[in-house]
Amino acid sequence: MPEVLINGPEGRLEGRYYHSKTPNAPLALILHPHPEHGGTMNNKVSFALYQIMAQRGFSTLRFNFRGVGNSQGTYDNGEGELSDAAAALDWMQDINKNAPYVWVGGFSFGAWIGMQLLMRRPEIQGFISVAPPANTYDFNFLAPCPTNGLILRGDKDTIVTKDSVEVLIEKLNVQQGLNVDYREMEGANHFFRDKIPQLAYHVHDHMNQAEAGNFIEIGQKAAA
Repeated sequence: MPEVLINGPEGRLEGRYYHSKTPNAPLALILHPHPEHGGTMNNKVSFALYQIMAQRGFSTLRFNFRGVGNSQGTYDNGEGELSDAAAALDWMQDINKNAPYVWVGGFSFGAWIGMQLLMRRPEIQGFISVAPPANTYDFNFLAPCPTNGLILRGDKDTIVTKDSVEVLIEKLNVQQGLNVDYREMEGANHFFRDKIPQLAYHVHDHMNQAEAGNFIEIGQKAAA
C-alpha cells in the first residue's frame, strides 16, 4: 500500500494506492467522511471499502481531501472536494490507461461527493454509498442517475434519517432502467461500530450480483 502524492487543484493530496495484480484491472476511488468532523481516509468505513475493492482485484485509491492530514488547501464546502475527487480519478486513470471501468465508494459526506462525481464521469459504472446524508445535503442532481449501485444505512443511525434515505431511493428507482440496491443493516449505527464485517458482506454480495471485479473469499487479507 504505497503512499502517493497527487497534484490537486489546491496543491498536494495525500493518498494510499493499491495497484492490482490483475492486468488492466478496473479502478475504485474511495471518499472519506466530512473533513470538519474528523473524517479522513483512515476512517474505519472508508478503510474497509478500500480493502474490499482491493480484495476484488480493483486498483484502488483512497486519499485525504484538501486540508486533511498532509493534503494541502482548506475545506471548501464540497465544491473543492469534488474537484479533489476528480483530480484523484484523473491520477489513477493516467497510470491505468486500459482500465475498463470505475467504481466509486463513499461514506457519509464522501457518499455525497461520490454521487456528484459519477454524474460527471461516464466511466463510473457503479457506486457504493454508505450512509448518504440525504437529510442534510441536496441529492436532486441525480436526475437522472446514470448507473446502479448500493446504498447502505444502519437501522440505528441517528445522524442520517431513514425517511430521507427512503425518499432518495424512491426518487432514484422511478427512473427508467434504474434499480438501486438499498439495504438497511440491522443494529448498525452511523459509524457501523462493531459491524464492519457485516458491512463487508453486503458490499461483496452486491458486487457479486453486479459481476464487478473478481470475488475473493470474504475475510481474506487484502491490502493493508
